[in-house]
Amino acid sequence: MTSRLAIEGGSPAVPPEMTKYSLNKPILTEEDIQAAIKVLRNGEIMGRVGSPQISALAEEWAAYVGAKYCIVVNSGTAALHAAVAAAGIGPGDEVITTPFSFLTSATAIMYQNGIPVFADIDARTYNIDPKRVEEKINDRTKAILVVHIAGLPCDMDEINAIARKYNLVVIEDACQSHGATYKGKKTGVLGDMGAFSLQWSKNLTTGADGGFLTTNNENFALKAEMVGRFGEILKPDKPRDYQAYTMGWNYRSDEILAAIARSRLKRLDEGNRQRQQNCEYLTKELSKIKGVIPPHVPKDRTHVYYLYIIRFSPEDLGLDVNPRVFREKVEKALTAEGVDIGRWSGQPLFSTVLFKQRVGYGKGCPWECPFGRRVKYQEEDFPVTLRFMDDFAVIWSVQPPNTLELMECYVEAFRKVFENIERVLEYEP
Repeated sequence: MTSRLAIEGGSPAVPPEMTKYSLNKPILTEEDIQAAIKVLRNGEIMGRVGSPQISALAEEWAAYVGAKYCIVVNSGTAALHAAVAAAGIGPGDEVITTPFSFLTSATAIMYQNGIPVFADIDARTYNIDPKRVEEKINDRTKAILVVHIAGLPCDMDEINAIARKYNLVVIEDACQSHGATYKGKKTGVLGDMGAFSLQWSKNLTTGADGGFLTTNNENFALKAEMVGRFGEILKPDKPRDYQAYTMGWNYRSDEILAAIARSRLKRLDEGNRQRQQNCEYLTKELSKIKGVIPPHVPKDRTHVYYLYIIRFSPEDLGLDVNPRVFREKVEKALTAEGVDIGRWSGQPLFSTVLFKQRVGYGKGCPWECPFGRRVKYQEEDFPVTLRFMDDFAVIWSVQPPNTLELMECYVEAFRKVFENIERVLEYEP
């Protein structure tokens, strides 16, 4: 192909007039709006214990994932914190998690004075690598917090086997994996507890924020409920006695957001199906382009593609180019062609100032507190994560109502860029 690249002034492969629906602007249907209006007209907006919309949402989500208990909270962060607290994590306890996630997968551990310990990721799934998990276990380890990154479930059989061997609690950060399955079971019931987010960009959203904690363990459910309700045990059929049994926070949701979530839950499976159709088409076509590595999905699980993660490999093209430089140049060329592409969580958690300088919540805590330990976050322990950070990118706008027509344009843009890769690498603005 000798067509002029968009970075050189040529016409972009994705027509400028083609609409790309943003992940950060969820579309509310008339049904969603009417669900919210109904709550406003009823006048019961606050999320009290036993409120009808919140209670119904908890029952419906528990039934959807196959859990005995579901606690509705006001964010995925709140759900993660409640799970960590319910697991009994306290000062100096260590929890093993992944370095590739949103920050709160790690800071939720610190909220309980626990210490995050990172284990390297798998080179194909980008989830935490079970082999690296076992290497990090010591007598302070109390739990494993796995993240089903981008919507792909972790290797849960291996994780659970390690947890049983060392008597550890398994917490699933399922904030990106609504409806994803592992060996026929949905995320959220694959460990001891699962935490979900309903933030505006998620596959299931309120349009604003929200969260769930799911579990089959009654004791965990009770503890998590107390954490989100000021440390109290509140029952709809009993007067409130204002007795706090543990540290607690205000993690309650409200009736409007619960009503919107219930409305959107009815469309979750169809929305996931459309994402999968778009993303499976991308994978089929992009896998034909040397130098592009589309997502790998093991046959025993399903991916719901909250994010569509790709990697770029100059080595596959026989090029001696720094992987980060290669990725940056290709990304710029694809952006010019109209592809909605970029980065998400572009550095490992251990590289943030919070962990590099051990800022914590002051005076070196939780690492330097009396029960803590000065855990070392050494880059040489994370070769897979560091290479991944150099060469990965995210293709956005793969969710409905974006259609296969847009995906076809994306593929054409990739073909155009990679068939002219030498010009892309030589280009200087």
